[in-house]
Amino acid sequence: MKGVLSRAGARAAIALLWLLHWLPLPVLAALGRGLGALLWRLAASRRRIALRNLALCFPEHSVAQREALAREHFGWMGRSILERGLLWFASRERLLRLMEFEGDIRQGERSERPVMWLLPHFAGLDWAAPALMLGQSKSAVDVYQRQSNPVFDAALMKGRGRFGTNAFVDRHDGIRPVIKLIRQGYGFVNAPDMDFGRDNSTFVPFFGVPACTLLAPAKMAASLGMTVLPLIVHTKPGGQGYKVIAPPPLENFPTGDAEADTATLNRWLEARIREQPAQYLWVHKRFKTRPEGQPGLY
Repeated sequence: MKGVLSRAGARAAIALLWLLHWLPLPVLAALGRGLGALLWRLAASRRRIALRNLALCFPEHSVAQREALAREHFGWMGRSILERGLLWFASRERLLRLMEFEGDIRQGERSERPVMWLLPHFAGLDWAAPALMLGQSKSAVDVYQRQSNPVFDAALMKGRGRFGTNAFVDRHDGIRPVIKLIRQGYGFVNAPDMDFGRDNSTFVPFFGVPACTLLAPAKMAASLGMTVLPLIVHTKPGGQGYKVIAPPPLENFPTGDAEADTATLNRWLEARIREQPAQYLWVHKRFKTRPEGQPGLY
């Protein structure tokens, strides 16, 4: 019965997202901020994680400043939940009207080398998929975490695959299927700024705190001779849309030293987070895995 109710609840939530996507974005954004305020009160464990992360990364801020930042973050995350309906159901024309592009979104399409798009986990991350697929014809492969609810999982895959020819590889299948697709001409959509445990990872500073960080992106970029193209999505305030920033390729990257390159990626990420600190994914346990002998931080 629990599984049946769970699936029914998922279908109801998807139906609600479909209904909400017809609203003007300013109205939808206001509802999303309201949802964020509600989650701030109800999601106590995630609230504690966000506050702990901000204390670790911004020790120079006062407690009141960090709480204000965390509250704002929940507002952006509430928006990202409700505005996902746009990504799943809105027309191509509407999505294009909502996106502002800065930089050369088509540079990956012209690259003679394999391409890795580097996507930090900001609130508007999911808008990178339509930005890439509507902005160019090159196919992309993405590594994803299968959702425990099969209804949500199917909706997520359908929504992400609406534009262009995409491939999705389950994280548990490892990196080999990804490399195979890259060699067939697919670009690689990569969001490496999460703690996936010690396997193929190293500890490098992230806001001055040792963070367990994947070595695979740096190793892949070096071994496959990839061009690494950052792609950053900022959600605009007041329901004004989304700013998709496509900077030039990272300079002097990769060098072939995987650990040094991984530290370079973290420094680059820190600088991007400082530009929009409230929109970064602070509810993730970024420092969950600790170096040997160090106590847990959560």
